[in-house]
Amino acid sequence: MKTLDSIPTSKIERAGKLVKTGVKIGGNYVKYYGKKLVNPEVAKEELNENNAEDIYDGLKSLKGSALKVAQMLSMEKNLLPRAYVEKFSLSQFSVPPLSAPLVRKTFKKYLGKYPEDIFDSFEKDSINAASIGQVHKAKKDGQELAVKIQYPGVAQSISSDLALVKPIAIRMFNLKGKDSEKYFKEVENKLVEETNYILELKQSEEITQACAIIPNIEFPKYYESLSSERILTMDWMKGKHLSEFAKTDFNSDLGNKLGQALWDFYMFQIHELRKVHADPHPGNFLVSPKNTLVAIDFGCIKEIPIEFYEPYFELAKEENINNDSIFMEKLYELEILTPTDSKEELEFFKALFKEMLTLFTSPFNKEEFDFGSDDFWNRIADLSERYSKDEQIRKMNGNRGSKHFLYMNRTFFGLYNLLHDLKAVVQVNNFQKYLP
Repeated sequence: MKTLDSIPTSKIERAGKLVKTGVKIGGNYVKYYGKKLVNPEVAKEELNENNAEDIYDGLKSLKGSALKVAQMLSMEKNLLPRAYVEKFSLSQFSVPPLSAPLVRKTFKKYLGKYPEDIFDSFEKDSINAASIGQVHKAKKDGQELAVKIQYPGVAQSISSDLALVKPIAIRMFNLKGKDSEKYFKEVENKLVEETNYILELKQSEEITQACAIIPNIEFPKYYESLSSERILTMDWMKGKHLSEFAKTDFNSDLGNKLGQALWDFYMFQIHELRKVHADPHPGNFLVSPKNTLVAIDFGCIKEIPIEFYEPYFELAKEENINNDSIFMEKLYELEILTPTDSKEELEFFKALFKEMLTLFTSPFNKEEFDFGSDDFWNRIADLSERYSKDEQIRKMNGNRGSKHFLYMNRTFFGLYNLLHDLKAVVQVNNFQKYLP
């Protein structure tokens, strides 16, 4: 794969890249309208593929927040056309890496030495390159290490990148009015945290030590003396990415074992630590040669305030969804309904969220839940498809819910997807045995 000697870092350079992408997308639409008359279905599919390719190509050279947004969207498997999901999911693994001279320059700036002066050996070619950083393999004192290096300019360009991506997001998610700003601020704050590798090291150690009690899941050790705000060094963990493993012919007992470890890991964090690894995509988990799960990236951690935690999980109980007065009370507490809603909006969103919550919280209301069930996933896909085409939603304000929903919903959606890939049958309350 071709390497990058530089990344556009100024606002003008980065905006210029996106303008070029916009011009290409405009050309795709011109071609689409011509072909639509002949074969509308094929034309639409071709349009999605061409647009996905052009958007991804534009974002991957920018790296940083713009590419991170594509990665976040790729997890929403039922909310985007397949062409976008397939292309954007490449942002988890398949991005042009930095060239060796640029890597050496980054080391000199942030650790005061070149990599060859720090490690006994350091592979100049990265093992994988993603949205915010790339990983190199190294050795020191006989220990194999993974060294994550952040791309230059990523931290400084977050605000301007989000300003460029904002118009697309507003259109996709039907956000209206100044209230939408709270969601963009939440994303911006999380992305700023993700570029702070000193914070990541601290969070990684805190969560991995607390979760060491959970069986069948492993974590790397982190090395503070070999890390800085833009370089993070940890143990090299052997294994297959979860997405690769999911394509193999594994047996159901192993899928259940790994799925249970994953479920218990997430439930323990949420209910005991009140913070959670909010980036559950397949690139952040490995399956080790001894068939245990390995969690390898703690850059995105979401703290869950008690005033959100309590009503959020109250609404996970079937009896509360079916109790009209409690249901309405919690919808207001979670800012899903607002005092300014019209009677029409109240009735519409109450019915919408009752249907959504009944489906999405169904795992919490069972002793055992089969995440491999096609029925569950078909119902999610049908619901997404129906509401994505609902004209009434398009006319109403899409600003619904507390800002904390953004990363909590992303966490559960990603977790459900990973459990589905593992075809896991999970004992829902098993995690409680690890709580103090």
